[in-house]
Amino acid sequence: MLRDAHLRVTRPRLAVLAAVEAHPHADTDSVLGVVRTSLPGVSHQAVYDVLRALADAGLVRRIQPRGSVARYESRVGDNHHHVVCRSCGTIADVDCAVGDTPCLSAVDDRGFAIDEAEVIYWGVCPACRAASPNRMADDASHGTGAAQDLKTPRHEPSTDDETSSSTTSPTGDGQT
Repeated sequence: MLRDAHLRVTRPRLAVLAAVEAHPHADTDSVLGVVRTSLPGVSHQAVYDVLRALADAGLVRRIQPRGSVARYESRVGDNHHHVVCRSCGTIADVDCAVGDTPCLSAVDDRGFAIDEAEVIYWGVCPACRAASPNRMADDASHGTGAAQDLKTPRHEPSTDDETSSSTTSPTGDGQT
């Protein structure tokens, strides 16, 4: 995979790629923590550099929902979208709603040859709704979230969210 992308195969690159594959939507600090379990001496800068190289090569995708640090995932090339909980910050993958890439057609493309649409849906996840149905309904209907810091989850994400193929807590711990 790395060689196909014209990247040298190094232990840090392999470890970062494995961490992102195992923990979708992980932030850099979370990836660093996972990588250091196998490479204790790896620097923060090395992980940043590897993530940038992997993203530039198209091997990982970098996303950054409003109010969040950058996150990384290995699901690339399928133009899927994301849903983010306004309350706890959990991020889940959402397949394209309708049609072929780019899933959405612009009313006026201004002459651009559009080949991708990036969509982030916002709402309240099942676990937050169950934890406080009245407050969460108010937050969702008013477009306000109880927690804007998407780094600190309030709960473990639900595994019975039918719209997601991959759900990860904002700390990137990969638990679903």
